[in-house]
Amino acid sequence: MALFWKYLKPYRWYILLVLLLAGIAQILALYDPIIFGQIIDDYALNPDGRNNDERVSGVVRLLVIAIVIALAARLFTSFKDYFLRMIVQKFGMQIFNDGLRQTLRLPFQEFEDQSSGEILSILQKVRADTERFFNSFINILFSSIVGIGFLMWYAVTKHWALIPIFFVGVVVLGGLTSILSRSIKTIQRSLIRQNRQMSGTITESLRNIELVKSLGLTYPEIRRLKVHTQEIYDLEMAKVKKMRTLTFLQGSILIMLKQSILFILLWLIFRNVLSPGELISMQFISSGIIGPLQDLGNIILSYREAETALSLFNDLMQKQPEYNPEEPVEVGLIEQLHFDNVVFRHKNASSNAIQNISFEAKLGDTIAFVGPSGSGKSTLVKLLVGLYRPVEGDILYDNTSIKELRYNQIRRQMGFVTQDTQLFSGTIRENLIFVKPDATEEEMMEAVRKASATAILENSEKGLDTILGEGGKKLSGGEKQRLSIARALLRKPRLLIFDEATSALDSLTELQITETVKEISADKQQITLLIAHRLSTIMHADTIFVLERGRIVEQGTHDELVGKKGLYFAMWRQQIGERKDPLAVV
Repeated sequence: MALFWKYLKPYRWYILLVLLLAGIAQILALYDPIIFGQIIDDYALNPDGRNNDERVSGVVRLLVIAIVIALAARLFTSFKDYFLRMIVQKFGMQIFNDGLRQTLRLPFQEFEDQSSGEILSILQKVRADTERFFNSFINILFSSIVGIGFLMWYAVTKHWALIPIFFVGVVVLGGLTSILSRSIKTIQRSLIRQNRQMSGTITESLRNIELVKSLGLTYPEIRRLKVHTQEIYDLEMAKVKKMRTLTFLQGSILIMLKQSILFILLWLIFRNVLSPGELISMQFISSGIIGPLQDLGNIILSYREAETALSLFNDLMQKQPEYNPEEPVEVGLIEQLHFDNVVFRHKNASSNAIQNISFEAKLGDTIAFVGPSGSGKSTLVKLLVGLYRPVEGDILYDNTSIKELRYNQIRRQMGFVTQDTQLFSGTIRENLIFVKPDATEEEMMEAVRKASATAILENSEKGLDTILGEGGKKLSGGEKQRLSIARALLRKPRLLIFDEATSALDSLTELQITETVKEISADKQQITLLIAHRLSTIMHADTIFVLERGRIVEQGTHDELVGKKGLYFAMWRQQIGERKDPLAVV
């Protein structure tokens, strides 16, 4: 729980204020039974033989005092609730924001190992559980402690015999609760793990709902999810059994404590130590304290839940963020890119995915990488944009190693068009300004024009404010790809990457997109890098690199590579069909 107090430390003065307000409010609330007992002793029993007028005026005076005290208690409670809510909201916001910041700073490979739904579940859980525990601690536990202290002070003024009963009862209750809560902690960790996995599974199912429904897998998917919910149910029932046992034992101890207090109070009355009014006051105060103590089991549960959630959150916060140099070199506009004997291997892999890759490109160049599946094309792109880091070798921008650069400065000069077009739910405008929030209307329209996407706007009355739906589901594949290209062009990138941007499109749309890419490359305003499986889309490239098993095995222009009759020639021949002269189709 050290992490919990760390996040609360900035609000320590507010916390002290809340504790002070809560303590005053509790003492004022408990003072009401004392006034009631005084009314019983002095006026109801009338030991001094007062007349009716004196009795009425005395009762009215004490009732007015009781009302003032009650109103004061409510006022202090209101201020306490306000400041408590402020602390809880600021605390929850800060811990959630820090979790998001840490999550987004993690290396890309962390996201390959677990789903986004699992990470979101951790952040939501830690915020909810810690807020609930802090509320319970202030409103129930601390107020009960203040009440016990007030009651023991009041008991001391009457007779010492009441003190051991309170002390023994509280110690036994606390010890029993602590023992049973340890087993609850273990179950809670399993529950959080299962809920986290469940969140990830459901997120994946909803994200791929089109595939699930299209293949008639709705009910198999429901049955698969039912297995997870059954596991969660079993753990919840195990926790309920522990909690019910704890609650039963707590209730039994509190009943015995309450009856013991009543017995001692009656014994003191029989010995003329206490008056009937004082007995009533003590009984009311005891009931006001014992009631909240019955919720001690829920407080312990919320503590264990918060402890477990914070443990998982701490694991997340301890992960090493994406590497950044302590004293980075400032970089200007990219003019040159250089891969120098780059080697990369995936976690737990037995061989390198990229082996001694070297190439150079300068502003205005168009280069392409081709190769069979598994040759390392996608890994190369991830290295290029900094999602992966080389195991050996180096990547240099303008002769400066990435080890000396803040990669985000480089990434802000990149435009990236992927095979799986990633559009966000919202309007076309919102999708465009995602990469450049300060883009003007003219800049957006220019990017749309260069991407040959003006027809998308013309087909809708709302233009840039046309709503796309989640993932751009209302658009065709070609339209989504054109918007993706427009978004990449909007930031006027110095390095423009097309990662198999046409492989999921039909032949006609592929031809149209390829022409758009050619026009963009012809401007020579950036380094254009193409990753392709279909060779017809990269024939215009200045240099084509052929990959096989993570190595560059051939390089040259399209005509040169076809003339070599190597791997590129074999791939070209396979894609265009059997021809005697492959150059005839060039």
